[in-house]
Amino acid sequence: MASTSGTKRQPPPPPPLPPFARLIWSKEPKNEDYNILPFDDSPIMKLPEIKVAVEAVSQMENLPIIEGVVEKGIFNWLSSLFGFQKANAANQREHLILLLANIYTRRKNLRDNDEIAATTKSIERLKNDFFNNYELWCKYMHLQSHIRNHERYTEAKQKQQLHLIYIALYLLIWGEASNIRFMPECICYIFHKMANDVHQVLSSTDTIQKPADSFLSTVIKPIYQILLEEAEKNKGGKASHSLWSNYDDLNECFWSKKCSSELHKQKEGMPLPPADKILNQFIFGNRCIVGRRKPKINFVEVRTFWQLYRSFNRMWIFFIMALQAMIIVAWAHSGSSVANNEDVLRRVLSIFITYAILSFLQAILDIILSIHAWRSSELMQLLRYILRLAAASIWVVVLLVGYSTSVKNPTGLMKFFSRWAGDSYNQSLYNYLVVLYLIPDVLAIILFLLPPLREKMELSNRPIINIVMWWAQPKLYVGRGMHVGIFSILKYTIFWILVLSVKLAFSYYVEILPLVQPTKVIMKIDVAEYLLHKFFPIVKHNMGVIIAIWAPIVLVYFMDVQIWYTMFSTLLGGVLGAFRHLGEIRTIGMLQSRFDSMPSAFDRCFVSPSGSDAKTKDWRTSKEPKNMKKFSRMWNEFINSMRMEDLISNRDRDLLLLPSPLSDESMVQWPLFLLASKIPAALNVAKEFKGKDDAELKKIIGSDKYINSAILDCYYTLRHLIYCLLEDEDDRKIVEEIYDAVTESLKSKIFLQNFNMSGMPLLAVKLEQLLKILMVDYENDKVFKAQITIALQDVMESIMLDVMIDDKSTPRRDQKRDQISQKYKKKQRFKKIHTIDAKNKFWSEKVNRLHLLLTVKESATDVPQNSEARRRITFFANSLFMNMRRAPKVSNMRSFSVLTPHYKEDVLYSDKELNKENEDGVSILFYLKMIYPDEWTNFLERMNYKPNEEDIRKWVSYRGQTLSRSVRGMMYYKKALEVQCSMESADCNAILNEQDGIREKALPDLKFTYVVSCQIYGALKSSNDPRQEDILNLMLMYPSLRVAYIDEIDETVKEKTEGKTQKVYYSVLLKGDTINNREREIYRIKLPGPPTKIGEGKPENQNHAIIFTRGEALQTIDMNQDNYFEEAFKMRNVLEEFPHTHGAQKPTILGLREHVFTGSVSSLAWFMSNQETSFVTIGQRFLSSPLRVRFHYGHPDIFDRIFHITRGGISKASKTINLSEDIFSGFNSTLRGGYVTHHEYIQVGKGRDVGMNQISLFEAKVANGNGEQTLSRDVYRLGCRFDFFRMLSFYCTTVGFYFNSMVTVLIVYIFLYGRLYMVMSGLEREILENPSIKQNKTLEAALVTQSFIQMGMLLVLPMLMEIGLEKGFRTAFGDFIIMQLQLASIFFTFQLGTKAHYFGRTILHGGSKYRATGRGFVVLHAKFADNYRLYSRSHFVKALELGLLLVIYEVYGNSYRNSSLYLFITFSMWFLVVSWLFSPFIFNPSGFEWQKTVDDWTDWKRWMGIHGGVGIQPEKSWESWWDEEQEHLRYTSIRGRLLEILLALRFFIYQYGIVYHLDIAHHSRSLLVYMLANYILFFLTKLMFMDSLGVLF
Repeated sequence: MASTSGTKRQPPPPPPLPPFARLIWSKEPKNEDYNILPFDDSPIMKLPEIKVAVEAVSQMENLPIIEGVVEKGIFNWLSSLFGFQKANAANQREHLILLLANIYTRRKNLRDNDEIAATTKSIERLKNDFFNNYELWCKYMHLQSHIRNHERYTEAKQKQQLHLIYIALYLLIWGEASNIRFMPECICYIFHKMANDVHQVLSSTDTIQKPADSFLSTVIKPIYQILLEEAEKNKGGKASHSLWSNYDDLNECFWSKKCSSELHKQKEGMPLPPADKILNQFIFGNRCIVGRRKPKINFVEVRTFWQLYRSFNRMWIFFIMALQAMIIVAWAHSGSSVANNEDVLRRVLSIFITYAILSFLQAILDIILSIHAWRSSELMQLLRYILRLAAASIWVVVLLVGYSTSVKNPTGLMKFFSRWAGDSYNQSLYNYLVVLYLIPDVLAIILFLLPPLREKMELSNRPIINIVMWWAQPKLYVGRGMHVGIFSILKYTIFWILVLSVKLAFSYYVEILPLVQPTKVIMKIDVAEYLLHKFFPIVKHNMGVIIAIWAPIVLVYFMDVQIWYTMFSTLLGGVLGAFRHLGEIRTIGMLQSRFDSMPSAFDRCFVSPSGSDAKTKDWRTSKEPKNMKKFSRMWNEFINSMRMEDLISNRDRDLLLLPSPLSDESMVQWPLFLLASKIPAALNVAKEFKGKDDAELKKIIGSDKYINSAILDCYYTLRHLIYCLLEDEDDRKIVEEIYDAVTESLKSKIFLQNFNMSGMPLLAVKLEQLLKILMVDYENDKVFKAQITIALQDVMESIMLDVMIDDKSTPRRDQKRDQISQKYKKKQRFKKIHTIDAKNKFWSEKVNRLHLLLTVKESATDVPQNSEARRRITFFANSLFMNMRRAPKVSNMRSFSVLTPHYKEDVLYSDKELNKENEDGVSILFYLKMIYPDEWTNFLERMNYKPNEEDIRKWVSYRGQTLSRSVRGMMYYKKALEVQCSMESADCNAILNEQDGIREKALPDLKFTYVVSCQIYGALKSSNDPRQEDILNLMLMYPSLRVAYIDEIDETVKEKTEGKTQKVYYSVLLKGDTINNREREIYRIKLPGPPTKIGEGKPENQNHAIIFTRGEALQTIDMNQDNYFEEAFKMRNVLEEFPHTHGAQKPTILGLREHVFTGSVSSLAWFMSNQETSFVTIGQRFLSSPLRVRFHYGHPDIFDRIFHITRGGISKASKTINLSEDIFSGFNSTLRGGYVTHHEYIQVGKGRDVGMNQISLFEAKVANGNGEQTLSRDVYRLGCRFDFFRMLSFYCTTVGFYFNSMVTVLIVYIFLYGRLYMVMSGLEREILENPSIKQNKTLEAALVTQSFIQMGMLLVLPMLMEIGLEKGFRTAFGDFIIMQLQLASIFFTFQLGTKAHYFGRTILHGGSKYRATGRGFVVLHAKFADNYRLYSRSHFVKALELGLLLVIYEVYGNSYRNSSLYLFITFSMWFLVVSWLFSPFIFNPSGFEWQKTVDDWTDWKRWMGIHGGVGIQPEKSWESWWDEEQEHLRYTSIRGRLLEILLALRFFIYQYGIVYHLDIAHHSRSLLVYMLANYILFFLTKLMFMDSLGVLF
């Protein structure tokens, strides 16, 4: 430590106390209120790694004494110094000890045998991990890190203690920071200030103790109050984002120059201001200026579609320039056999003028859309905006002038600009200007090809480089150094060059070129009679028709990149999956052929290498059963877990289990499902065989590799059983001599000469009878023995009389038989029977196995019968042959936690819920019995056909999306670790010492922690909610389960107020007390306020509980997910991905695939299951590699925990903008230099919504979320800072998909309104009757691509590929046909409308919110009023509008148009109309039942007739619903209202078109006719309104 003349704490006198003695919380011998480490004399505290870690954090030498405090370690010392809470200190103490112990163990076992070196390196590793972000922040702010700075003044032997003090300080700050944990740089600032205080204290002799809550009240609470005030300005998502500061805005204050200047003042001796003062200075600026607020910094989330252009401007510029070039080329070559190529090239070069104009537009948008951040922006940032605008405008003018000089006879605008150049003519000037203009782009390409150089430039602090990068992109703390390796760049670049080449070729030859010639003809057509009033009589060349024809084509051109991306990614993703060995084992038959290779594959994956076994050659095809005992243990645990889940029956279990190895024979025994029917088949072959050559029979039988195994299995197992039964030694000798005779005959190859094969079937029958007796549980032992004796005698007689040949012509050969016969006939044998072994489990297994071996005759491919069990078995087997990292020993694996947020979801279905019947008499229990009949039968069998209510509740709950199912699945991790520890202990031949025994029991808890964040557990308990009791039962069932919740209590105010109370909030951690059958509180940490009031509920719920998680990795599990034992067994393997580079980066998030387990619930659930499965497999596989744009999508991904807790957590939580909170953690990780991978050898179960309304609510929520993403700074920064091709991948796989879905619907509108204009104006007749256009089908062909998306084909392609890859293409096409028969296309078309509506409305008006879907089983009929409320605005109104357009188009064009042409053009549109109108009825249970239709109509009329008002819910009144539905218009911006009005004006086009075609117009085209019609409509509407109010009559 820093040297000082004062007195320091002296080292403790010898002998020292045990390391853990300092940390004992209670004077009792046993501490029960502990989490994982009891800090008493428990065995777990005696482990060497725990001792080392405890000793390290207990070092108090050289630390100043705090008066009046007896310190127990570094954490206690820091708590007394800064006023941290005791519970926080205890929590973080255990946290650090476990981290240090796990890292120490791994390093000591794998690298450093020396204890001191291992400890030092472990602390160094932790320091680097925890302070990597802090070090980067200091570098960005041009500061010296206190970590490095203070090391200089510290002695080498004391650096370890200093590092631990700083790590402990950071953890204490983080553990008490509450909502501020979402602001990582704010925490860096606080740490920087407090680290300096620590250094000053270490330089003194003593210091003063602070109260326990002083850190919370003086540091955290003021910041929390600022966050709360800003969050309240959000007004529940109704306020504009520009009017309040979210988490990102406030966190980015600590990147600002203002913050940097304050930090640099500290060097001059000035005190560093608290973090809340920095925030207040940012928000309010100068306090003297009242009302001046600066709520935004660096970025403003403005609701406009221009954000999409701004974020992906390079893509739009490229497509617009390409479109312009293609139109120019097509225009020049269409209808002309000779074209001047030089002139065409000159015109094509005009695209760079377009480039300059679009860049100018980008510069304008940058200024306009960031105007609300100007007050808080730095001067250099504003200067950059202005200079870029000036440069862009200058380049527009310069290029226009230069281009005008290259035109010989300029006209129009070019003539105007040519005058600026003095009417000079210079073809080369423009070329030189273009080259000069493109220099920055050339430099960008060079940096793109040299990613290490680009990364160094972005992270550099050198002034010259900063100036260069400042012009290219604004300097930000995030978004730097995101570039990948050159090989990764090459892969996705080649992919996108291929996609763009095909897309542009298709666009040119199919969409643009065929349309140019008709366009030229249309421009020349002189329309004799215009049937409408001409608002713009001076417009020539039929421009209205040109726009009507070209507008849909142009939109298709911009949209179809999504189609080409989907097609190519599907094809290449399937190829990539094949290379990763997916689908190699997809049936039980395939498993049967590969099962003998599984033990060696299992050994390669799960048995840690040692010595010569470090590398296994040809493990994929090896037939050598290595580590068969371990494989058998794991396999049997896997099968038994499926039996406990009722996926298989007892018989299936017996056929699938691997037997316990026989002690006296070294042979491999395979599971019976592989040997099924092999013995009967062998008997039939032997019986029919007429030859005498052993080799020939052996060849026939040996054609099936499992027949020989079955024969040997039966042969040795039978001998073992008979030996166990016989007590008399002479009896045993008889059996032994029979076996010797068989062995001798086989060796001499005279088996067929000594034994009669025709007698074998009868012998098998006798053996079967014996086994049946052995399987019966006799109460009378004498009777049991007598039955066995008789059966054994029958078996012996069959052997002597029917099997062994009595051949007198060969005396020597018959001698053995005579000896056996004489011994057998000497006296009645087999009287002495030993039945004690017949009662044990091992005996029963062998008897049952032998009986099944002899009797099972069905095919092995029929076992098991349950489809889910077959899927799990084949997937696990297939995963063993995939590219899986080899698992380390359990002691060397990375520790991890699982975190599950829970709010009000079902924990366990109640008995009332199970038996509640709907109007058709169908209950949930009855429904599940129908869809899972085999599992219900298996359940009854497991319960001996006497299940109680609690068992039935669990059975149903384990098939729903309940918390109990998730907890059961996640606790398989501990079960797997226990099995793995047991297997590793079995490797030691020597007797385990006490320490090894302790480690075997303790390791699962040291390596795995499961926390469920039940946010309102306290409220559930106080209200006696049965869900609280169910959660408590889960804690009692699983002692390792921890439950965190937010407790709200009333505490008396300590100040001068009498009797007043205030709400106080705590984060509380609980565990189950199995002795007293109650919960036991472990930690209670006070919060600055209600944490869920500031941000979105789910991320805030996760955030409050994340402090209770442990380990180096963290898996996020939603409440609707499940896990399986065999997949939990692979956790060690997948965690080994963290230290390995993938390309140029180590991963920070490991993506896992999912299996959607709700696919069998309904047809809709099956559609969603297939859609989701394709996304989480082939979609994410391709996103991860080669595209490198996979993020976190709310799936069971595994986070590098330390990386993320020091960078803002595992999600973002700002209200509204972070509605889809999960994906923002992926954005944040990528922006901060992380990388997300995807691994398909492991999977986790996931439930999906199963009903129509549930699915629609989910799709609406996701579309809302994507709309908010479009406006976010994360998407903007990624879009701008990714290279061009990675940006394209990012666009097409995130917001671009939803934007293109909306464009698909927009194309239908534009097409139909364009056609309506053409048919009403009479222009379509003129065009169709023109000979040169009559046969042109260009527009219709181009719209086929739009129909491709509209009818759901975009979602079907990946499904087909993935199902084909994993199940076979025959199955894939069969599923596709079935899906179409079940109207999947109608369903997907309906969901297209949901996506388009909510995505568009969110961007224009906001109103996004979390929508609870229920996640339950849908057995109820949805009323029409419910469907109307949910789908009226999004589907019904739009479908009626489109349907009316189609009808008018047909009616007024029927006289001159062919009906087949009409159907060809409009089929997909009619399909869309029908889907949007009738899907809610088609997919509604009992949707077309007449009585329900009548009841729905009555209910709807009642709902329509009730007036709204204060307190009237939308479910009760149409008026209240209408007010709620239009609520977004009351809070939207003026821009949004104007746009909504403009969109609503389209309805006047109907009237405008129809009025002039009515007889009342008398063929007049006067505007007066149209105005009069408007007046009449207004008058009629007014009359109806007055009538509805009852004031007319």
